[in-house]
Amino acid sequence: MVEPAISAVAGSIKDLAVQETTLLCGVIGEAGFLKDDLQHLHGFLNDADTKRRSGNANATICIRQIRDATYEAENVLQVVDYMKKRNVLKKGFVGAISRYARLPSDLITLHKVGNEIQRIRRRVREIFARDSEFLYQDNTELGKFHVDDESLQDHGLVLQNFEAVTVIGFDNEQKEILEKLIENDNKLSVVSIVGMGGAGKTTLAKKISSSFKIKQHFDTIAWVTVSQKFEVIDLLKDIMKEITRGRDDGREVGQMEEIDLRNKIQAFLKEKRYLVVLDDVWTTNTWNQINRMVKVFPDANNGSRVMLTTRKIDVANHIEMPTYVHQLKLLDGEKSWELFSTKALPPYRRSLIQNIDEFEEIGRKLARKCKGLPLALAVLGGYLSRNLNLEAWSDILQGWTSTENGQMMGAILARSYSDLPNHYIKSCFLYLAVFPEDYSIFVSDLIKLWIAEGFIPPITRHTREQTARMHVSDLAQRCLVQVVSRSKAHGWIQEIRIHDILRDWCVEEARYAGLFDVIDNTTGHVGESSSNTMVSYRSSFQNFCDGNMFTTTPNLRTLFGFGFGLPSFSLPKLRFLRVLHVEKSILIDFDRVISGCIHLRYLGLRECWQATLPSSIGQLLYLQTIDLRETRLEAAMPNSVWDIPTLRHVYLEYTFFSAPRNCPQKELQSLHLLLPDEGNNKFFRSGYMVAFMGQMTQLTTLVLRVRLMPTEMIHLLTNMTFLVEVTLGRFMLLDKLPDSQLLPQGLRELHLVAYTIKEDPMPILEKLPCLVVLELWGYKGRTMFCSAKGFPRLQELILGFFSIEEWRLEVETMPRLSLLHLYGCRKMKKLPEGLLHLPALKELHCTDMNLEDDVTWKKLVGKGCKVGD
Repeated sequence: MVEPAISAVAGSIKDLAVQETTLLCGVIGEAGFLKDDLQHLHGFLNDADTKRRSGNANATICIRQIRDATYEAENVLQVVDYMKKRNVLKKGFVGAISRYARLPSDLITLHKVGNEIQRIRRRVREIFARDSEFLYQDNTELGKFHVDDESLQDHGLVLQNFEAVTVIGFDNEQKEILEKLIENDNKLSVVSIVGMGGAGKTTLAKKISSSFKIKQHFDTIAWVTVSQKFEVIDLLKDIMKEITRGRDDGREVGQMEEIDLRNKIQAFLKEKRYLVVLDDVWTTNTWNQINRMVKVFPDANNGSRVMLTTRKIDVANHIEMPTYVHQLKLLDGEKSWELFSTKALPPYRRSLIQNIDEFEEIGRKLARKCKGLPLALAVLGGYLSRNLNLEAWSDILQGWTSTENGQMMGAILARSYSDLPNHYIKSCFLYLAVFPEDYSIFVSDLIKLWIAEGFIPPITRHTREQTARMHVSDLAQRCLVQVVSRSKAHGWIQEIRIHDILRDWCVEEARYAGLFDVIDNTTGHVGESSSNTMVSYRSSFQNFCDGNMFTTTPNLRTLFGFGFGLPSFSLPKLRFLRVLHVEKSILIDFDRVISGCIHLRYLGLRECWQATLPSSIGQLLYLQTIDLRETRLEAAMPNSVWDIPTLRHVYLEYTFFSAPRNCPQKELQSLHLLLPDEGNNKFFRSGYMVAFMGQMTQLTTLVLRVRLMPTEMIHLLTNMTFLVEVTLGRFMLLDKLPDSQLLPQGLRELHLVAYTIKEDPMPILEKLPCLVVLELWGYKGRTMFCSAKGFPRLQELILGFFSIEEWRLEVETMPRLSLLHLYGCRKMKKLPEGLLHLPALKELHCTDMNLEDDVTWKKLVGKGCKVGD
């Protein structure tokens, strides 16, 4: 296996050395020789890694030195690349000189580059001379930087519903627990599911809490993950957000004091029959911490319940109130085979297998080896589904040794990891462990990080984003990640998690390989091996409480920081930093530090305070993503940010910025602006802002939220032909939407909020051929009409504060609509009969409306449609 911490960088160097040698003047030959030396040296990596894993200390040192030399080479070549980009962007007389001649500063830089290249070459030759005898193999890895499309050939099969919640072997237990939750006893009680790691506790709890009976029985259902290390106030905020479902201002919840949160949760739940699920509870005092000072979970004598999952029986028994404890059993032989076969031999593959009986014979024996542990069965099955070869299955069976569950899972994971098709996806998988335990990872964010790290190479006929999504699907099909949700608009995987056991393995493997290091404030290094001497160039600080955690190597390339309790810290000087992601922290002197990070690709600050960005941010010429969601800058966003040529994704919230008056057309793909204060609103209505937005013609995602949106903004959509997802609000008045043929024809998701929409928007929007999700607020007409053949792909429709008294739907309109939510449409005294003719309608919610005696409502219930408020 090519060592993952080196491979992506090696590919980057290959490109840089080819593209930039003409810029190196007198050192052109040296740069070419450096590239050749490094490629020759990388031919040692496979053999060196094999020797290292067998305990060869020299091999470990050799790999570290190869990696250090590789990173240093990329750094020095990147300096020249940056110099070229900077000179191209310079304007006026100085710009002309710098493009056609060599400025003195450039000559000094090139001289230093030449010296550095010579130094690195000497280091490479020393490694080669010392270690070639015991590492030499007559096979270089020069061709390994290319990723063939063959590794993606099975992508069509991956798009099956493999990630659906599968509860095999737990039918009786599911029924038993469900009955305990909805039984007639009105007193508040707790239902606990207890089982070892990987036994299926969370999967079973999800299946139960999402069942039709539970949704019908409880007014409010909330799911909160607790984990080993948690802060009570963050847990309370999560509960608040879950029970209100976004009806409260998220920023208001984020700023509430702990006692206020407790009182507000209690007051809200007191009026509801609720089910709160506390997933992954580790300590006996968790319940007491949640309910101290105020009983957050009130007993209104209405049959409310709390369900928790835990690995420890004493956690379940510690709760001092009526408690039902269900200890989860491991699967028996037949159920083990049933789960294993759904993963290893899924229905869409069985028809392609001629000797299915032989596979089943070996498969049953392998399933028994997993000792009834669902996680082991799923991961091993996912691995074997990609290796439908009888000889391979037999080899695994014959080589199996009797081990404990932890060792067994480690062996299965190591085999699944080794089977991943290339070193890029291996790096992508290990990278998941930079996030804390039980962290919900949004795939769109993960893709940006992978691309910034260089883990997603260019592939013929695929964009990098498409390749990355294929990697996510591949990992899910192999059961190496858990799928939390899918995008309704696109159908692709939207949110994932990694199981604790898999994450622990990834942390250990990533640190052993030198890919990254996880430092936890409560436990120190996670997954540290006593024989490992690697020093990582990527660090993830988790649960840190002070800035001293950040005394780290100046050559650090990636830094993650996940804080609790808003610790203050200042970053050291990190001149080679490429990825920075920090959450829930106070940032000191941030502008001073970040101005020197000229190699930065990704800047993410989530829920951070006291941060400022320097006016020189426009000199970060490689920056692809700026993500400031839930972060308010102390000063305005500098205008120079819009000069960055590589900028593709911008997320700004609660931050003032002014659009430049002369702005060239931008190549942005995602723009997210949440601007609630009056100062921004005044500026947003200016002509400069509309002109600025008019230049964003390459956008695929646009989210704009201001209190008073200028009407002209709706017409800018006509020039944004690539738009796929749009959120606009709030308009004071919209007379009429642009004609449907002028709107982006690839639009899949549209959220439009206004105080008043005068003309019926349906005849326009129903002609959009790709629209899947539609949310509209503020139509004030008396009638609304949806014609036959309209909305051919619409699946979800949300209508808020419509004044309609009559809604007519022709037969054959909305043939795919499955979810309809009407919010505050009080003038609608009865539901339209046309809803009965929607063939796919499965769920109807009517909030703040009184329609329970409506005839259509009752008929929909009779047809099996889920209805509620």
